[in-house]
Amino acid sequence: MRQTANRKARRERRQAGQSLAAAPPYITRKIPYYAFLDEEALVRIEEHADWILQEIGVEFRDDPKALEIWRAAGADLDGVRVRLPRGRARELCRTAPKVFTQHARNPARNVEIGGDHAVFAPVYGPPFVRCLDEGRRYGSIADFEKLVKLVYSLPSLHHSGGVIAEPCDVAVNKRHLDMVYAHIRYSDKPFMGAITEKSRAEDSVEMARILFGPEFLEDHCCIIGNVNANSPLMFDKVASEAIQVYCGANQGIIVAPFILGGAMGPVTTAASLAQAFAEGMIAGAFSQLVRPGAPFVLGNFLSSMSLKSGAPTFGMPEPLMSNFAIGQLARRLGLPLRCGGSLTASKLPDAQAAYESADSMQSTALGGANFVLHAAGWLEAGLVTSYEKLVLDADRLGAYQVMLTGFATDENGLARGAFEEVGPAGHFLGCEHTLANYETAYYDARLSDSESFEQWSEEGSRDAATRANSRWKALLRDYQAPPLDAARDDALRAFVDNKKNSRPDAWY
Repeated sequence: MRQTANRKARRERRQAGQSLAAAPPYITRKIPYYAFLDEEALVRIEEHADWILQEIGVEFRDDPKALEIWRAAGADLDGVRVRLPRGRARELCRTAPKVFTQHARNPARNVEIGGDHAVFAPVYGPPFVRCLDEGRRYGSIADFEKLVKLVYSLPSLHHSGGVIAEPCDVAVNKRHLDMVYAHIRYSDKPFMGAITEKSRAEDSVEMARILFGPEFLEDHCCIIGNVNANSPLMFDKVASEAIQVYCGANQGIIVAPFILGGAMGPVTTAASLAQAFAEGMIAGAFSQLVRPGAPFVLGNFLSSMSLKSGAPTFGMPEPLMSNFAIGQLARRLGLPLRCGGSLTASKLPDAQAAYESADSMQSTALGGANFVLHAAGWLEAGLVTSYEKLVLDADRLGAYQVMLTGFATDENGLARGAFEEVGPAGHFLGCEHTLANYETAYYDARLSDSESFEQWSEEGSRDAATRANSRWKALLRDYQAPPLDAARDDALRAFVDNKKNSRPDAWY
């Protein structure tokens, strides 16, 4: 028993070795991108996307202001359908920054989005949560606050995200206020704002303005929104008004077509990819008409489906190929890229969840995504945020961070002295080079059990989900809120209270 206790203590010390303060705020990639498509294939997809925009067009519904903006830019309007001549969307996208900084209230946690950088953010949008203790249930504001604290405590998640889970016990027209405040109060990482209705987007930007100051916000990206196209080839006013609110304030917007192949797009990968690229480009063009130079992130979310049942599938080869290809297209266009991350249709954090998520995340990472939404916690095709999977995924994100930064080939990396010390037929375990590097040489997967069968049995024969359950509970026990200026906290609370008191609850 004493040996078991000692092993546990050593593991806990080892796991505590990488503190939040020591972790990098984002990844700077040092390995090449994976080139999936050749030049001919890339040009054909680009030309097909241009053909879609010129001949088919994209509708902007229920937003007269958006149509006015397009009309003033010389677009061909047929009712609510907007058509652009070949190359026009690409030309408009050129004013969007290739790389931009999203500022955190703690400057040490600012992130760079675009270029050779990668930022991992948690799952976004599920109405349900799940944990081993309570099973599957609707999310609550208590769940939301716990999840924000967990994301803050996980070094491999660089961004606090947005709707980590819907707080379904708070009125629909008020919950965005509580969510944005929770991101500000319980974390000092960058965060996302609401987009579901124009006034909610405006409230989110105003809260960022209170936190950072109006002068700073005018010239710096401090909050970012995420919207989807209503594929195929349509944007409703939720998306177009959110673009106007965020970009109009010089804040960031991510626009991701959500295409389920065979439903919202053709079943062939090349056609759906061209559609997604066309939808993303026209959204980028619109963002620059609203305000040239506003931060814009090209999004991509292609999923396959079972053509027998209509159920979405994840981790399948077709969307994985699209992750590689969209990375190439985004770099040629000169825009930062958002892709999905650890995606699965599994109902539990089990073997299916592991392999589907690993395949999805690998293509996302190697393909060159700059902002990875759903990097941790996604379960049940996006309907559920899992406490256990959040920390399991975060454990693997640390491994991706190591892979994307490559390995050194300097004097220490090549270990000349170790060869000289050990020579033929020796071993390296106790040599000087090993002792100097043993704490950092290999990634320590905190939730992987690599002990012997006997040691694993002595410690309770716990599977990965059980270990993850203990891990997230320990993180919450040890959580300490980052300091927040009292005057700004008071101003934020007053804003939230005033907004809530000014309107009756609405639950739709």
